[in-house]
Amino acid sequence: MTAHGVSAVAKPRVVVPFNDLSLQWRQIADDVRRDFETVFETSAFCLGPQVEAFERDAAAYLGVPHAIGVKSGTAALHLAMVAADIGPGDEVLVPSHTFMATIWCVLYVGATPILCDVDPVTGTLDPRDAEARLTSRTRAIIPVHLYGQPANMNELGELARRHKLVLVEDAAQSIGARWNGRATGTIGTFGCYSFYPGKNLGAAGEGGMIVTANAKAAARLRALRAHAQSERYIHAELGFNYRMDGLQGVVLRHKLRHLDAWTRERKAVAGRYDSALKGLPLECPQVRHQDHVWHLYVVRTPHRDALRTHLEQAGIETGLHYPVPCHRQPCLAHLALNRSSFPHSDQWATDGLSLPLFTGMTEAQLAHVVDSCRAFFQET
Repeated sequence: MTAHGVSAVAKPRVVVPFNDLSLQWRQIADDVRRDFETVFETSAFCLGPQVEAFERDAAAYLGVPHAIGVKSGTAALHLAMVAADIGPGDEVLVPSHTFMATIWCVLYVGATPILCDVDPVTGTLDPRDAEARLTSRTRAIIPVHLYGQPANMNELGELARRHKLVLVEDAAQSIGARWNGRATGTIGTFGCYSFYPGKNLGAAGEGGMIVTANAKAAARLRALRAHAQSERYIHAELGFNYRMDGLQGVVLRHKLRHLDAWTRERKAVAGRYDSALKGLPLECPQVRHQDHVWHLYVVRTPHRDALRTHLEQAGIETGLHYPVPCHRQPCLAHLALNRSSFPHSDQWATDGLSLPLFTGMTEAQLAHVVDSCRAFFQET
């Protein structure tokens, strides 16, 4: 009873979490604890040998010459804009259906984000819509490899080449995915990754990385992340405190060794969802652009909110990615985006629901999600 004599409504017990990182931790715990001791003994908390080791391993894994560890995926995108010399007066093509970090990086350097609609099937940047929004001020394009599926890099790459645009890949959700045999993030001038804990390769806190094949740009990025110091106490330009923590380097290096196996698990869960949800009035994700690593499994239905409530009552956590598209964000109202049309971005925002998918997800958990979805549509 509450203080007013009214019975409180108990929240449903979580039977299936949206994500559970405990299995990943159990696989790396002993090795991480050992290397944490080294970090504390050497006081290498900011950058240092553990971050350098992770950078080498990540570069080898992705097949790119230079990997630069930074504080977050947002920091990676910001530094990519700086290194590309994007600034006031420049325009950058970005999808409207994405996390706002893709937009922040453009605003941080004083440039103007030009929002574009997305593909109705994949939710990734629509090359035709992007080309229609080109102007003489367009300097760069940022495709997002959304939910783990690559954007259409053949058409977007050709668009960038034809109009001499800097191509910056937002690969925050797609590490391990490939396009024509190349890792996402290694196709453009710069590739940016997020290691937020829930990502396929997640840190124990914040973390990010930029990759590039350009040695001169890599050297500049390494300086920029540490207050633009090419040498101690010499600051060549405006710099930032975007250094990766040594402890995150430890966690990421050990997790990277398991990433391919964890990706196979994610693909298997997605495949079981595909089969088990077949026949329901529910639009399951389609793999149109080669290699999907299933950061998220996003279904779509006009009954999204009711389905989410139903699953919550069954003890199943879900996610919304992303319920308010960028063109409807208050902070971008000054761009007068209401004069443009983004029908597919709006539909993804209204209809999309992310179902639980994580390494170590059990058959019983998956069956409960599927059975609960089936029960919902039988009742409606």
